Amino acid sequence: MILRDVLSTGAGELRAAGIEEAMRDARRLMAWALGVETGRLTLLERDEVKPVAVATFHDAVRRRCEGEPVSHILGWREFYGRRFEVTRDVLDPRPETEGLIAEALREPFEEVLDLGTGTGCILLSLLAERSGASGVGTDVSPHALDVAARNAQALGVAGRCALIESDWFGAVRGTYDLIVSNPPYIAAGEMAGLARELSYEPRMALTDEADGLNAYRAIAAGAGAHLRPQGRLLVEIGCAQGAAVAALFEAAGFADVGVWPDLDGRDRVITGRWNGAEKR
Repeated sequence: MILRDVLSTGAGELRAAGIEEAMRDARRLMAWALGVETGRLTLLERDEVKPVAVATFHDAVRRRCEGEPVSHILGWREFYGRRFEVTRDVLDPRPETEGLIAEALREPFEEVLDLGTGTGCILLSLLAERSGASGVGTDVSPHALDVAARNAQALGVAGRCALIESDWFGAVRGTYDLIVSNPPYIAAGEMAGLARELSYEPRMALTDEADGLNAYRAIAAGAGAHLRPQGRLLVEIGCAQGAAVAALFEAAGFADVGVWPDLDGRDRVITGRWNGAEKR
């Protein structure tokens, strides 16, 4: 079978299943089935595809039609220019989270704490960008920590990070220049209306089973005890949570509280600076 025809058939199946950007997903799945970069498909479109690759592609299309995210089929997701392993035990890294990385890199830091690290995409990206920095990533899920550990090893930063099982600050010791987090922020009442792809991700990474603000309450209340003077706290938020989370930061004693938009102009990152004394 000719690649162009196989690709067209697969994209048609995805389109019929209601998958947005069907051709984009089909191309990613075809490249994976062939073991080539997506950009090479144009050069190969008139070539014959071996039956085993056709079968692999069609199986991947079937899984995508059932709602499985492309990243779970491939087993990885690109984030901030690097490849991160993804499984059903972790939240899939999203492009909007790259805004948090950009904000964090605006100032120097030597030690960083990432709360709810998941794949480790935030912590490990920061360490990869700052070769002199070290950090700690926490998660309540040991399976998520296993994924983060493999990503740390693959990115060559395992020697500069520790990964610990902890419910927010429960097992955290010491102080840091920077604390970051992308916590569960979807309200329980909103979960039923979410895209079916999210059913492949751990529910506890998506919602606090309440109003979507419980994680921010815990983080704002505990961060001061683990920040050095002038240390920074950065969190990702849902697009309608800017005012509420900013108020939590200010009530906890943070100064220079800012709300930063993503590329679509929606509130996405809250930043604050700890002006209090270092707590011991």
